[in-house]
Amino acid sequence: MESPEHERRSVTEYMRLEADDENVIHAEKISSERVMGHEYDVWDVETDKNRWWVITNPTNLYLQSEFKSMDYVLSFHIGLMHRVVAQQARSARAGEEERDRLGEPWRKWEQAAKASEDADEAEEFQAVGMRCREALLSLVGAIATSDLVPPGTDPPKKGDFVHWTEHIAAALAPSSRAIRSYLAKEAASAWTLVNWLTHETNAGRFDAVIAVDATASILGLFGTALVRLERGQPQRCPRCASYRLASDYRSEFDTYVTICEACEWESEPRSA
Repeated sequence: MESPEHERRSVTEYMRLEADDENVIHAEKISSERVMGHEYDVWDVETDKNRWWVITNPTNLYLQSEFKSMDYVLSFHIGLMHRVVAQQARSARAGEEERDRLGEPWRKWEQAAKASEDADEAEEFQAVGMRCREALLSLVGAIATSDLVPPGTDPPKKGDFVHWTEHIAAALAPSSRAIRSYLAKEAASAWTLVNWLTHETNAGRFDAVIAVDATASILGLFGTALVRLERGQPQRCPRCASYRLASDYRSEFDTYVTICEACEWESEPRSA
C-alpha cells in the first residue's frame, strides 16, 4: 500500500511526541479501512527499541508485542476511540491548522462538550450554554480588531458577538456576498441558541448537545475561512487543478505548507 510522504511525516512526528526516547527507523502504511463512516489508517512503525502499530482517526499507538494481530488491534482501537470519535465528529469541520489558529475557543468548546456529557440536571445543562457562550466570545476575541470596522463607524462593544461576527464575516469573505451572509446568519443563530439555553429552566441533554454542536459548527466555519484567507490557500491545485489539497505542518521550520495529494505540488512555506 502507498505510504504518502506527508502522512509518513505526520506519523513520525506523532511518534516523536509519544515515544520521545525512541527513534523511528521505518514507517509503512499497511491498511486503510472505513468503518461506520470513519477511515482508519494502520501503520507499521519500527523504532530503535520497539515495534508499534499506529492507527489514525484519532491517532493512537500500540506495542506489537502486546497486540500481535493487526485485525485485533484495529478492533480494539475502534472500540477504545468510539467515545472520542463521537465527540470529535461534532468539530469535524476543523482541521489541525484551524484548531491551532483558534486554540483558546476550541479549548473552551471542549470544556462545554465535556460538561454536556457529565450533566444530569437542568442547571448543569444551562451551564453548558454558558460555556458555549464563552467559546463564541473567545472566537471574537481571537479575530476581532479595530481594522475590521469600516472608517467612521464605532466598533461594537466587546460582548457584542452578533455585530462583531458581521464585521468578521465581511473581512473573511470579501468577494462573496453569499458566504458573508451565511457566516453572519449562522453565527447569530448559534448565539441566540446558546443564550436561550443559559436561561432555560427546563433544559435537557438534547438542548445541550444541540448547543455544543452549533458552537462547534461556528468555530469550524470561521476557522476554515480565517486560515484560508491568512494563508492565501487556493481551492484547487495550481498545477493539476485537483481539489485534493491538504495542510502539512513542518516542525523543523515551524511552518505550514499546502500540498496536493494528487500531484505532490507544494506551496511556499509560510509562518505558522
